[in-house]
Amino acid sequence: MRVVISNTAGVPLYEQIKEQVKAAILAGELREGDALPSVRSLAKDLRISVITTTRAYADLAREGFVTNVQGKGSFVLPASSELVREQLLRDVEDGLTAALTAARVAGLGRDEVVAVLDQLLTIHEEGNQ
Repeated sequence: MRVVISNTAGVPLYEQIKEQVKAAILAGELREGDALPSVRSLAKDLRISVITTTRAYADLAREGFVTNVQGKGSFVLPASSELVREQLLRDVEDGLTAALTAARVAGLGRDEVVAVLDQLLTIHEEGNQ
């Protein structure tokens, strides 16, 4: 797993780490039982504070993606289909929100947006057959 952070992204570093680890878990790059890099080694590799990596790992544990075992490290938990579905639904909502914002800027009305979505769905369905 590779984590890349940016000081100019406008997103807190711990959030960047958390989102990249979650994405790796959801994509299957990290599987149940896989160990995450230690808090100290990740902090050293990224040249950031241990407090920052600790916050990212604590958030991941609170959200049910990893478990922190005292003295042993952090490990990926089994992917709950409900947890995965909820995260993917949030991703869809975020994408649609961005699309609606762009549609508003372009001056598209509801009917035009729905027509574009229908076209994209048709193209996607044909591509998957």
